[in-house]
Amino acid sequence: MTKEKKAGKKNAAAGEKILKKVTAQLTSALSSLKEHLGEKEFNKRIKKAAKKLVAGVKDKAKKKAPAKPKAKKAIPVKKKAAKRAVKK
Repeated sequence: MTKEKKAGKKNAAAGEKILKKVTAQLTSALSSLKEHLGEKEFNKRIKKAAKKLVAGVKDKAKKKAPAKPKAKKAIPVKKKAAKRAVKK
């Protein structure tokens, strides 16, 4: 169970990093809007927009290798006994 919790925290940390990057980019791109809305309202909207943009995005660096296909088991085939020659 501890491994699962640690893995969950790592994924959350990666998601937070992506969220912070998007938030910083939106803030710098929409700085003119900040004057019209005000600091508090602007930050609320940026936060909401960043969350919606990041939803479902996964970190590319943590890709798993494709699973190897399992070898098929040979199904044993029953051999039929040879028919005996019928004497006439």
